[in-house]
Amino acid sequence: MPAQLVRLLVQHQATQARERTHAGSAWTDGDWVFTNEAGAPISPRTDWSHWKQLLKDAGLRDSRLHDARHTAATILLLLGVSQPTMMTVMGWSNPAMAQRYAHVVDPIRRDVAARLDVLLWDAVQPPPELE
Repeated sequence: MPAQLVRLLVQHQATQARERTHAGSAWTDGDWVFTNEAGAPISPRTDWSHWKQLLKDAGLRDSRLHDARHTAATILLLLGVSQPTMMTVMGWSNPAMAQRYAHVVDPIRRDVAARLDVLLWDAVQPPPELE
């Protein structure tokens, strides 16, 4: 995991420990990473409303929470992560999932075109001393 994400999760864990202490015997022990203040799983409606608020606060277009998986896979593709590694990070066992979630976006197309330009045409340029 990225170091910044680890730091955020450690902070979250500390917050959750304080919530556990404050809730006392009302705490629901379920070993969930994200819970309400009493340790119970977050309701899907609450999760959804937090997602919508996060998008709004960030000035991003409205989208489904599930769309974040597409974004994550596409970012891995932009980073040049291999398909086996992408599958591991995303938790997929079927390679077809990469085709469904990782989208070839314009920056990737431009990068491929630029690399082909160098490979195909820069290689045939005469050496500078012969010009």
